[in-house]
Amino acid sequence: MRKTLFGAVLAAVIMMGCHTITGELPTQATKTPASGVLTIPIPAAPGATPTPTPKATPTPKATPTPNATPTPDPTPTPTPPPKGSGCGNPVPPAISKFNAKIHLKGPAAWTLDSTPLVGPDKAYCAKIGFTDGRSYCPVRGEGDPQRKACEAYATGTARDTGRPGPTWYRNGALCDGNACANHPDNQYLLLTYTSGTYEPCAKNDVCGSVQVDR
Repeated sequence: MRKTLFGAVLAAVIMMGCHTITGELPTQATKTPASGVLTIPIPAAPGATPTPTPKATPTPKATPTPNATPTPDPTPTPTPPPKGSGCGNPVPPAISKFNAKIHLKGPAAWTLDSTPLVGPDKAYCAKIGFTDGRSYCPVRGEGDPQRKACEAYATGTARDTGRPGPTWYRNGALCDGNACANHPDNQYLLLTYTSGTYEPCAKNDVCGSVQVDR
């Protein structure tokens, strides 16, 4: 009876061992028919870290090109005065301002004076002798033998008299000899007999202004 009991226990142990081994095998072994080689697939170990997929390198963005600074228009070269005019180099640029002021206050008439100016052009002003750094200047310095001819070239001739110099207006109208009159000897001067706004204007319609209150 002991042998029978012992044999039953031993058989049970062997059976349990066989079940345990079979349960732990991950997969059934396969045999390749052609080669007769027994292959056993190996499963991935639990908790294994997957191989990371490398991140794609971002494509760099193109750097925007800043807006190009527009090239300024070149300063037009003035047309040279006709030969024999008396105005040489440097040729005056166009009149850009007209100074006007009360020059004399007489009992019968007040005399106005005007001076055409060019600029802003420091280089030109320096070339004709104004070395104080000014940007606006007369076409030639005081006493320069070319001043009269260069003023006539840059200013043009008066519309009413045809003489070299500015066209004078009072309150927007040409002087008729009653309220004002062109000076008999100098187109840059004007005789005024009554109050008003007086304007000397160059051929390019650049004007000065002076107020007379009599």
